[in-house]
Amino acid sequence: MTRAFGCPPAVEEIEALARRALERLPEPFRVHLGAVLVQIEDFADEETLAALGMDDPFGLTGVYEGVPLTERSIEHSGTMPDRIRLFRRPILDEWAERGDETLEHLVAHVLIHEIGHHFGLSDADMHALEEAAA
Repeated sequence: MTRAFGCPPAVEEIEALARRALERLPEPFRVHLGAVLVQIEDFADEETLAALGMDDPFGLTGVYEGVPLTERSIEHSGTMPDRIRLFRRPILDEWAERGDETLEHLVAHVLIHEIGHHFGLSDADMHALEEAAA
């Protein structure tokens, strides 16, 4: 989705970019995402920021909330579904600051980083997954 000028992308547009990024993931990853929810919000709430020791809501572009697959046990059955929250305003701010990449790429980058936490991946593995989904 290429935009000229106009209003900043809405939550729905960021969600569409995230969904397209999910569709480009290699099949083994898509299958094992299971019931992970992906939500787009303008900013992280105060509780989330406090839990992460952050003061600036523009400093958080996304967060994974759940138990990584590598740490799961039978004790985790019946818990709330894992979710990935992407934060529109900080993503747009970072996109404007960088100026050297597309919004599609940045949304995919943030989403894949959070997916990496779900799978318990290293930074190198997250980078490889991002390359595979490009």
